This record gives sequence, structure tokens and C-alpha cells, in this order.
Amino acid sequence: MSLSKKVKVGLDETRILILGSQILLGFQFQGAFRPTFERLPFHDRVVWVAALALITLTIALLITPSIQHRMVEGGRDTKRLLGVIGRYAGLALAPFALAFGADLFLAAEPVLGLGPGAAVGLVVCGLALLFWYGLEALKARTIGDKERNMTRQEPEHEHTTLETKIEQMLTEARVVLPGAQALLGFQLVITFSEAFEKLAFAAKLVHLAALGFLVLTVVWLMAPAAFHRIVYAGEDTPEFHALGSRFLLASSATLALGISADLGVVVAKVVASDTTGIVAAVASLALLVGLWHVHPALLQRRRGVTD
Repeated sequence: MSLSKKVKVGLDETRILILGSQILLGFQFQGAFRPTFERLPFHDRVVWVAALALITLTIALLITPSIQHRMVEGGRDTKRLLGVIGRYAGLALAPFALAFGADLFLAAEPVLGLGPGAAVGLVVCGLALLFWYGLEALKARTIGDKERNMTRQEPEHEHTTLETKIEQMLTEARVVLPGAQALLGFQLVITFSEAFEKLAFAAKLVHLAALGFLVLTVVWLMAPAAFHRIVYAGEDTPEFHALGSRFLLASSATLALGISADLGVVVAKVVASDTTGIVAAVASLALLVGLWHVHPALLQRRRGVTD
């Protein structure tokens, strides 16, 4: 399999993870505004905030390879990028499994009680870790050596055609778009809840700002397809590739702002502390901007790669 094909498959595998994680993030946001949430004990609220942090980290890790592909590699397929895709997808599975278990605990505890609910959460988390890490580690001891050696012996890069660059750019837009649309839907529903009406006016404004950033994210991500059809009649050109890459990078900026702003609102509501909410929002923004913009910019400067 060629390097470009492996990169494409890696991006497709990331799409499997990102949609589920962004829907789970939407659940974390929306659930905090449900009527029964006010009756949750303090330890459940702590678990809720922890799950929210874990799923945010998952999303940050999963989107990072696409940003590096745009900023660092200029859309080219390289052995380094293939390693980045595998490494960050592997890292993202751990917080995803922990968030999965935490959310199942929150769902099971009201029905089964604290002890059995915790057992359900631990079992789900353990199963996820087993099937995402454990079985693979066991299999890797006896099979796959030939394939892994072939990957290690590949050249650092190969010629990436313009057609392949554009196909992968559109794939990277599809990595983020469905989850961003689902997250936008969850956030729109929140504005019609009774709990939202009780928020302070400043918190409502922050939520509306977050909605605006998510709307812009969806607009930026859908724009390349519209330009490809209307302006370029489906033809692949270097100008379209550059334009699509800029839209993708713009969407990552607005997505980071939208997630961080609403995360601050939700955390402040869950723990009844505006200060904690502000700290959570700033920490989230620092994580997302660091992974999606600062680190790739540093790598780009080091490698001397520009769009």
C-alpha cells in the first residue's frame, strides 16, 4: 500500500472516532441543562466535569494530525505525518475510554446505586481499554512484524499528486464537520431549556458567542465543497487546494473558541463557580490552541515548510 493510501486510511479511521467523541461532548454540554441534573450529588458533578475534560482532550488529539497536515506538511504525505496520525489516534483512545466509563457510571448510578454504577463504569472502561489496547498488544507479539517493518522501511516522503492532496483535504473537512454539526445542534437545544433561562446574562452571552463560533466552523468546513463545485466546476487546482486549507485552519480556530467558551459556561454551572468556569475555559483554549496552532507553527518554522 502506498504512503498516500495509508495516510488516507488513517484519516478515515480518525473519522470513526471523532464523530462519536463530538457527540459525546454534546451530551456532556446538554446534559448539564436537563431538569434532573440539579439533583445530582456533588461526586457525580465532579465525575461529570472529569468526563467533560477527558472528551475535550480526545477531540483535541484527534484533530491535531489534520492541522499538522495542512500547516507543517502543506498537504504532502510524509512518513512523519503517518506516524503522527497513528500516535495521536492511539493517545486519544485512552481519555475516550475513561470518559466512556465515566458517562456509563453517571447513567447507571441513578438506577443501580453508587456501588453497582461504579462497577458498570469500570467494566465498560476496562472493556474499551482491552479492545483498544490490550488485544492489539497481545496480537502484535506474534503477528504483524512484516507489515510494521515494511512501514519502517518506507521513504520519508513520496510525491503527492494534486488530486490526492485535494481528496485528503476534503476528507479532513469531513473528519470535523459531522461532529461540529451535531455539537451545534446540541447547543441550540440548550437555549430552549429552563436551566438556560436561569443563567446569568453574561453566561447567556458567552453561550451565544460559542454558538456563533460553531456556526462559523460549519460554514468554513462546508465552503471548500461549495467553491469546488461553483467556482472550479469540480476541477482540481493549486489555488483551490490552498483555499480549502485556509478554510480548514480557520475552522479549527473557531471550533477551539466555541468549545472553550461553552465548556466554561457548563463547568461554571455544574460546580456553581464562575471562577472555576473561567479557569476551565482558559485551560481548554490553551490546550486546543497549543495543539492545533502553536505546536504546528513551531514545527513549520523548524522544517521551513509553507503552504
